[in-house]
Amino acid sequence: MAADELLPDPLPNDPLPMFATWFSDARARNVQPNPDAMVLATVGENATPSARVVLCKRLVPDQGFIVFFTNYDSRKGRELAAHPRAAAVFHWDSLHRQVRLEGPIVRSPAPESDQYFASRPFDSRIGSWASIQSAPLASRQALTEQVHAVRERFGLLQATEGEVPRPPHWGGIRLWIDSIELWSEGAGRVHDRALWRRTLTKKDEFTFSAGPWSGTRLNP
Repeated sequence: MAADELLPDPLPNDPLPMFATWFSDARARNVQPNPDAMVLATVGENATPSARVVLCKRLVPDQGFIVFFTNYDSRKGRELAAHPRAAAVFHWDSLHRQVRLEGPIVRSPAPESDQYFASRPFDSRIGSWASIQSAPLASRQALTEQVHAVRERFGLLQATEGEVPRPPHWGGIRLWIDSIELWSEGAGRVHDRALWRRTLTKKDEFTFSAGPWSGTRLNP
C-alpha cells in the first residue's frame, strides 16, 4: 500500500471531508459501473434485512448526510417508514476503497425532491408514475399499459418531452451519518481501516444537530 493511500495518522477529527474527497475522486475518474452506486440495507418485518443498489445523488459533508431518491411506497420506502434507520456501502473496486455508513433517515424537503425530479429524463419521470414499485405485476404488457395510461393522463401520448409533475409518493431520502467506516485496501489483506461515531439529536423534520466525532483504527 502506497503511503498516499493510507488513512492519516493520527486520524482526522472529522471523517466527512475525506469521504467527500473519495466520492469526488470516484466521480472524476468515472469509476465503473457507476461511482454513485451504493448498497442500501433496511430492516423489515420480524427484523428481516433487505438490501439493494441505489444511487447517491448528493453528499452534504458539512452537515453530514447523503441523499438518494425512491418511491416511498416501495419495499425500501415502507421499511424505512417503519424503521427509520439504514446502512449503506460504497465500494470503488478500482480505487481499492470502501465506505460504510449508518444512521437515521428522514424524507427530503419537497423543494429538494421537486428539483431533482425535474432534472430526470422525460421517460424516467413517466416511469415514476407508471411503476407501482415492488408490487406484483401480471406481465410486461401490463407495465406497458401502465406507461401508456400515464402518458394519456398527462396528454403526452406521442411526446418525447413535456411537463410531468413529481408523484406525491416519490422523492428524496436523507441518511444522516452517525457512523462511518473508511477502508483502504492493502497487500496481503493488511488493509487500512478506521471507524468514527457521533451522536445525532433531531432538530426538526429534516435536520439533526451533531456531537463531536470519535474515531479509532480497526484491525482489518
